[in-house]
Amino acid sequence: MSASAAVSFYHDLLDRPDLADDSWAILTARMAARGMVFGERLICTVLRPLLYTPPEWRFLAVRTELIARIFDRLARLMLEDDKLRAQIHATPEEEELFQIEQGYDGAIPTARLDSFYARNQDGTRSLSYVEINGESPASMAYSDVLGSLFLELPVMRAFGQRYALRTLPSRRPAIDEFLRVYHEWRGNRGKLPDVAIVDWQGVPTASEFQLFADEFAEFNISSVTCTPDEMEFRRGRLYAKGNEVDFVYKRVLTSELLLRYGLDHPIVDALRAGAACVVNPFSCKLLHKKASFAVASDERNAHLLTEAEQRLLRAHIPWTRTVEARATLDPAGNPIDLLPWVSANRERLVLKPNDEYGGKGVRIGWETEQGEWDAALARAVDEPVVVQERVQIASEAFPALNPQGAVEIDRRLVDSDPFLFRGGHVHGCLCRLSSETLLNVTAGGGSIVPVFVIVDKGN
Repeated sequence: MSASAAVSFYHDLLDRPDLADDSWAILTARMAARGMVFGERLICTVLRPLLYTPPEWRFLAVRTELIARIFDRLARLMLEDDKLRAQIHATPEEEELFQIEQGYDGAIPTARLDSFYARNQDGTRSLSYVEINGESPASMAYSDVLGSLFLELPVMRAFGQRYALRTLPSRRPAIDEFLRVYHEWRGNRGKLPDVAIVDWQGVPTASEFQLFADEFAEFNISSVTCTPDEMEFRRGRLYAKGNEVDFVYKRVLTSELLLRYGLDHPIVDALRAGAACVVNPFSCKLLHKKASFAVASDERNAHLLTEAEQRLLRAHIPWTRTVEARATLDPAGNPIDLLPWVSANRERLVLKPNDEYGGKGVRIGWETEQGEWDAALARAVDEPVVVQERVQIASEAFPALNPQGAVEIDRRLVDSDPFLFRGGHVHGCLCRLSSETLLNVTAGGGSIVPVFVIVDKGN
């Protein structure tokens, strides 16, 4: 069974009278009803999910778990080794946060490994991971609910007559992981957490907080959504909107929290006092920073890895370096002077700020004029910025309705971003589509689609 044959069959179904119109009408209405919006935009703009065969999904999941375990070990090593940790360019405030006892094991209870997983015409696969979302990765709830909504569509019901469909939930595994670390933090299982979901007012992912609140309620877990301004720490207790809480689902980014408050915030006070379990912990920054990929791929750290781990990283992690005046090795292993080499090889490289999100500040070399590239490179020397080798970006044809109501099938760039729990177990996957090289919904465009594993019932 091939995924391409299933995709062709799905697209052919949309030629049936009214099937596309009816499916789109149902999808848009139910997305609006469930708050499936990113800011003010519906999160899905196409009429097909991403489809994987069982071997394809197994390959992605297994390789993701292997890579995640390498990074998890590197994070532990960085916590123990000041010189190694210096390679991620943490701020002094972040360094202080790293020293606070979090009360449970593991740097990243929940994470997302963002990748491009291309299916080539010759039957081969190309899989490249480009960064780790280690703060508190968004879209677990969006992806789950969107998968359920797609199963209700007439076109999916018609498709399901020929293909068995398996969803890839991640919201329930996230709750399981929250409970695991909470009970490890408390030292017993006698109590459920009182949760604060914390982020700024008006962030585009705010609608997902309610989806998580609904899931918490299914477990009889109380939760309150609040901003960092609506929290207090008094008499050894943490409060959110006046409600006592002992578990912080920290959706607010550490860098933004520190920018506003420094270390003077109730979450930090509660963590120091052992009064709250915080997920993800502040140590997540060890891997969330783009420079973690430089740590993994730099030849000066090769002694930390086995030969098998080095081969795995070379196969799936693009060559990455922090931008600085130094000698190093190029992707082929040849000695180079880094800055002149980066200037001369613009068309095969990307510049990324070390600690940004949503595509902010990213410079795509092959889409940038040489003068602009060199100016960005000069600025990068004074700021923590990484340079990363270009990877093969996956693309597939997806159907959408044009303004006249007709189905148009266009190629979209695709990234596949498995969610990780407990230091390296895959449950679920975010898929983002875009017509532009920078695949990021936060940047203002693109679409999320659910991911399904399919089996031909005739086989």
